[in-house]
Amino acid sequence: MKNPSRTRRKPPDRSDDFDSPWKTLLERWFPAFMAWFFPPIAAEIDWACGYVFLDKELQKISRRAKEKRRYADKLVRVWRRTGEEMWVLVHVEI
Repeated sequence: MKNPSRTRRKPPDRSDDFDSPWKTLLERWFPAFMAWFFPPIAAEIDWACGYVFLDKELQKISRRAKEKRRYADKLVRVWRRTGEEMWVLVHVEI
């Protein structure tokens, strides 16, 4: 019988995907995310105009664009209440 206190944990596999749930949350709850973490900016956004996630555009301008998967960064096009287009870059480190 093995001693439980001597059991070693397996190191995390590099293929573990910890960022994907954050991408999903940001996409689903973006207005709430902005309101909670950045209330002054969220107040400037005209949410009735909608918002667009620009994942392909982010990959084009990213320094690490060669990476196939970039889940923690989100680039979002929104419109201010003044009608001006604005891009919001969200970077989450897990």
